[in-house]
Amino acid sequence: MEFNKIEDILEKYFEGETSIAEEKELKDYFSSPNVAQHLEQYKPIFGYFSEVKEQKSTQEIPLKTQKRNVAWLSIAASVVVLLGVGTYFYVSEKNATPVVAQSELGTYDNPEEALAATQKALALLSNNVNVGIESVQYIKEYEQSKNKIFKQ
Repeated sequence: MEFNKIEDILEKYFEGETSIAEEKELKDYFSSPNVAQHLEQYKPIFGYFSEVKEQKSTQEIPLKTQKRNVAWLSIAASVVVLLGVGTYFYVSEKNATPVVAQSELGTYDNPEEALAATQKALALLSNNVNVGIESVQYIKEYEQSKNKIFKQ
């Protein structure tokens, strides 16, 4: 009768439908010396589980901890920042335009000279604005062509 019960539990075990208590019963049965002859082939499976359970590892696993020297890293970072700031000020000092005296900022004693300078500045501004408007015309032409192609 016990053999039939073990065979049923074995069948359920291989189907993956056993409970923990049934699996413990199988392990107990196969670890005992009186195993049925036709079930001897399953003994190594359940015997392996009990052997492995009793094994203890004596091997030590070396853990390598990487200590980063934060002090050196912070010193290096501050040196890089100082070099960057110093380079920026050095380059900007070389490219700086000389400071114009307050008296040379376009003050005119003669109104006719002031009018001529103003007209010259406005003509320059007008030419640059006209160039910008011409560029906008190209963009409008592009938009019209795109709309014709994509039929929008």
